[in-house]
Amino acid sequence: MKMTLSFVVRTVLVLLAIPSLTVISHAATNPPARLKVDDTPLNREVKARTSFSPIIKKIGPSVVNIYSTMTVKQRSMRDLLGDDPSLRRFFGEDPSDQRQDQRKPRSFKAQSLGSGAIVSPDGYILTANHVVEGADRVKVALGSGEREFEAKVIGTDSPTDIAVLKIDANDLPSIIIADSDKLEVGDTVLAVGNPFELGRTVTAGIVSATSRGVGINAYEDFIQTDAAINMGNSGGPLVDAQGRLIGVNTMIFSRSGGFSGIGFAVPSNLARYVMDRLITEGKVTRGYLGVRLQPDVTPDLAKQFNLPDISGALVTTVEPGSPGAKAGLKEGDFVIEFNSKKVTDMRQLRLMVSETNPGSKANLKVIRDGKEKNLSATLGQMPDELLADGTRPRQGNRNQNENDALDGVEVTDLDAQTRKQFNIPGSVHGVLVSSVDESSNSAEAGLHSGDVIVEINRQPVGNANEAITLSEKAKGDRILLRVWSPGQRGGGGPHYLTVDNTKRK
Repeated sequence: MKMTLSFVVRTVLVLLAIPSLTVISHAATNPPARLKVDDTPLNREVKARTSFSPIIKKIGPSVVNIYSTMTVKQRSMRDLLGDDPSLRRFFGEDPSDQRQDQRKPRSFKAQSLGSGAIVSPDGYILTANHVVEGADRVKVALGSGEREFEAKVIGTDSPTDIAVLKIDANDLPSIIIADSDKLEVGDTVLAVGNPFELGRTVTAGIVSATSRGVGINAYEDFIQTDAAINMGNSGGPLVDAQGRLIGVNTMIFSRSGGFSGIGFAVPSNLARYVMDRLITEGKVTRGYLGVRLQPDVTPDLAKQFNLPDISGALVTTVEPGSPGAKAGLKEGDFVIEFNSKKVTDMRQLRLMVSETNPGSKANLKVIRDGKEKNLSATLGQMPDELLADGTRPRQGNRNQNENDALDGVEVTDLDAQTRKQFNIPGSVHGVLVSSVDESSNSAEAGLHSGDVIVEINRQPVGNANEAITLSEKAKGDRILLRVWSPGQRGGGGPHYLTVDNTKRK
């Protein structure tokens, strides 16, 4: 059975520094930064403003330009061509020239341009991680251009794309930080930065959406805006109509590489959380529940699990011995609340857990077998190897069309050879999907060759014969599969999908 891949014009997620580099992190333990925070809601009753000039004059001195450089080593032509004299002659190299310096790698300096905001009078600066990652040297120029400082990288956090710098100065003009949770769609925002090294540039727009996820960072809660932001704006502030920091500009959606009306900023509350920990602890410690979650919950899945709607996070795996397992979480549980806050989707639950201190008690409300159940978990600390793992849950087309549920799917028993070939862990049990007919419903539902069918309609699958028997006995318009799929970089994970159980006419 097949999943027909829809042909979509692909857009490009563009990080806004010029260019982006690799990750560094400096351990440090410092006293908390002396921030100016104003968490009062925006006054939305103010009449239309004719000029933002007073706001720009207020925040301008707090916006800085950031220049980071790194040494890039490039292999010589002889290294690339090897010792084949015909190839070297073709590319203009003299094969008789045996000078050793030809084999030495050549190096050059690459520079990344970005922006940032001063957040404390004693020199702490908030910016984007990709502006400074991998840098040998970081310089910060004040908005006036009259003063330039060597900056120390206090810490970086690639999962949120946030970095904190420190310059040796006092009595600096620092920006006021607002509560980004009080931001609303339609609020006026200003993006300030140094695009294309033109110098300080200000653009205006509105908040197009909040709590966006685009799948590029491990933890996302983006503010989407149509305020024009371009290369070099990365790390610069997104401010509200009162000149308060409500976001850190980080990336754009673009087909051309230029701004096309969709930009994203890390909300100030998430940026501040990360910044506080980088400054005081030298790293970001995150809460850990020990579960895997369904990337998307469709109305069909909601029907299979007897859910009132699709707002929540579906548990696909509970790691043995994890905080989630100890709390009584089970595969198929649907988490609808975390510490009395509504859970809208997988991304939001992951973010909530990550922002809760390890060792804290967490109360969860789940739907199990159509009934609500309350659980209590003591969160652990996110293991370092999971923080470093860039594997994303595999996104598949979950649209279902007409066809016989498992018609067109060939399965085979798992053995040592197939486990090795498809990198399937010993803890995964089921049957291997050896082929999927591209015109079948299973393919349209998202089933692929190399997947392992673990359950059919909540029944464990032990071998190919059991899979056939269970699929033949399946009743109803749809059947529910629990599938383990290989992921990027060798990681894999389970997810649920539903398959249309009717035949094509």
